[in-house]
Formats: sequence, structure tokens, C-alpha cells
Amino acid sequence: MTQTVLFVDDEEELRNAGHQTLMLHDLPADIFERAEDALARISRGFPGVLVTDIRMPGRDGLWLMRQALEIDPEFPVILVTGHGDVDLAVQSMREGAYDFIEKPFAPMRLVSTIHHALEKRRLTLENRSLKREVGCRDKVESRLIGQSDVMVELRKNIATIARTDTDVLIKGPTGAGKDLTARALHDMSDRAPHPFVHINCAALPVDLVETELFGHEAGAFAGAMRARFGKFEYARKGSVFLDEIDSLPVTVQAKLLHAIQAREITRLGSNEPVALDIRIIAAVKSDLELAVAAGTFRADLLYRLNVVTIAVPPLDARRDDIPSLFLNLVAQAAARYSRQMPDVPAEVLSRMATRAWPGNVRELRNAADRFVLGLDTADATLSVDEQTGTLAAAVAAHEKSLIVAALTAQGGKLKPTYETLGLSRKALYDKMQKYNISKGDAET
Repeated sequence: MTQTVLFVDDEEELRNAGHQTLMLHDLPADIFERAEDALARISRGFPGVLVTDIRMPGRDGLWLMRQALEIDPEFPVILVTGHGDVDLAVQSMREGAYDFIEKPFAPMRLVSTIHHALEKRRLTLENRSLKREVGCRDKVESRLIGQSDVMVELRKNIATIARTDTDVLIKGPTGAGKDLTARALHDMSDRAPHPFVHINCAALPVDLVETELFGHEAGAFAGAMRARFGKFEYARKGSVFLDEIDSLPVTVQAKLLHAIQAREITRLGSNEPVALDIRIIAAVKSDLELAVAAGTFRADLLYRLNVVTIAVPPLDARRDDIPSLFLNLVAQAAARYSRQMPDVPAEVLSRMATRAWPGNVRELRNAADRFVLGLDTADATLSVDEQTGTLAAAVAAHEKSLIVAALTAQGGKLKPTYETLGLSRKALYDKMQKYNISKGDAET
């Protein structure tokens, strides 16, 4: 929806002058003589701002401001005042007005104030939209958040595979969400009412791997005082998630292969096979084919596992998802620590979207926790150059980061970028030239 300025003044000459100024600066505007007519356009989701004179016959600008703020307390209202109304305007700022401009004013003063107000309004509505998304997603989307092509494809693949009951191999870098993907596969399957057993293969003691997976009989080894179910038996009718499966010793891999193929195991110290009704979901962060070539992973086990493979993308491959994902993680952290959901400034979301995340979602979650706990101060969100530079340098760096973030979110396309930023085409070109930004700077 186009950002629009609602401009209210009872004097025709001032209405015409204001309209002309806004048109010359590519600011769409609706002009009104009466406060009631402008109020009819205002809603909680209206994407524009209000500019109104204070002194008008009948319903005045202060009445209009109060009515607008009742509809939406965050709606930006800019008041136009006469010299004698300055004290009144200052009082209105305490009541929630965004800003006031004293007559007579330079046209660029009005335009600059409106641009800032429109940007504030855009970010307010965007934050609300993201928060609504957090609350309205279904079970899978609430775990695997994002509207990027790769995440839409991931959820589509999960939905397609989940009910087939086939074994699945999940690939992806550390912290990308392989465990969440495995859980989503289980939850969307017919096995959802039954156990989901997560086994971190890398954390299993080498001398206890076999008994942990397959169980043992009483007396099978020193200290085995009673029989014990292994993880595979415990997961009956459910799913077994073998995380970092490439960490299993080769000797155990042979027994695992048999368990997967025959759907049965034999407890340590027993000769009686135990039938299994489970689904195997395995995950790796490394290239198993390289592990096969190195002799650390069995080729036949690889071929048995990779009938169906799901790739979980790194965070770098879906940067446009980072703002909504960060907001979701902040909401989770706030609930976990019994804190009120904090407001997340636009500059924080911009910085999150443009910085590197080698630890992927796990690292982003840690950043959200620190944000909620107040461990990231305002200075902590600034780069070293910005902390040691001048205010002008910090503002310029922030403006550049917003432009790069918008370019990234729009895939390098300029038209949606300048529309999102509330700029004219020329203004965006000028800023890109000023900051030496090219379309190639968009990280896709």
C-alpha cells in the first residue's frame, strides 16, 4: 500500500501550497479542509502520516490528533502551529504528537519531517506484521520461520515427505536447524503421538554406543545388573533422530545398517532379535561422500540413508528472513526469561540482516537472548568504526546499512527497494552513489 500524507488546513491558499510542495517531492497526498474528513481515512493499518494545522474552525488539529491516537497510539501526527501556539504544540508532543512545525516554515523542513515520520510509520507497521506472523504460523512455520524461497521449499519438502514413512537424511551446517527439521518431520507424520528420540551420536561414549542404541541384557558386561532397553526400542512406533551420524564408529555403523534394513536389533548379550517399528531420521553437517572416501563412513549405510535427502539452508542463503526470525527468537527469549517483549529498533533488525552468522540460527538465537536480557547496549549494536567516529559518520553508516538491507531483502531490485524505503527513484540513486553502493552489494 502506498504511503500517503493526509494534509489538513482550513485555508485554501495553504492547502494548495502544501499540496504543491508534496507533489514536487514525490510524496502522495490527500488534502482536506475539515478534520472529520481526514479522520475517516485513518485506521490502525493506514500506511501514511497526518499533517494538520492546529487552529481550525469547528474540530481543530488537537481534536484530530487525539482521535487519531485513540485509533493508533503510534500514528505519526505532525502539527503546524502559529507563533502563539508553540507552548500548546509542546504540550501536544507530551500527548503523543510526532513533531510540530512553526509557521512560517521552509518547504524542505516540512518535507524532511514527513520523510522521517513515514519511515517511522513503515517500520511500525512492518514490526506489527512480523509479530502477527510470529503468532499466526502453524506448528511447522513456527519452528521453520521464513518466507524466502529456500524456506518455502524446505517446508514443502517436509510436508511431502513426512507422511511417506521413508527414512530421511538431513544435511546442513551447524546451527541451521537440522534438529527442528527432524522434529517437524516427526510432528507432521502419523508417528507424531509416539516418541521422538533425539540421539547426539557425537556425545555418546565410545564404549557405550552399542548398548545406548540397542540395549543390553542383564550380565552382558560388568555392571549390567539388569536388562535395559536401548534408544531404538524406546522409540517404538515413533522416530529416531541420529544427529551427527557420521560420528558413529565404523563397527557400530555395520549394526546400524542391519537395524535399518531388517528393522530389528539384537540387545547386547542376547541372541533374540527384537522387531522395530521406527522411522530413522539422520543428520550430518559434513559431506558423507568425503567420509566414505576417507574410510570413516560405510558406503552401503550412506546409500541406505540418502534415498530421501533434505538440505537445510544456512542463514546466509535466506537473509530476507532474518528480521522476522530475530523477532520470533526475541519473543521466545522474553517468554523464557519472563520478560516483557521489548521493542526491536529498525537499526537492530537492519544490522542483524546484514552481518555474518557463521553459527546460523543458533548464533542468532544467542543474540536474541542477549538483546532481551539487556546485555547488548546501544553502543554494542554499533560497529567499531561507528563507535569511534563522529555522529555524522554513525548516521551515514546507519543509512547505508538500511539501504543495503533493503536491497538484500528485495534481491537487488531497485523499484521495490526505493518504494520500501519511502524514497523517490532519484533519491535512492543519489544515496547509492554517495555511499558507493551497487546492486551487487545485496547479499543473496
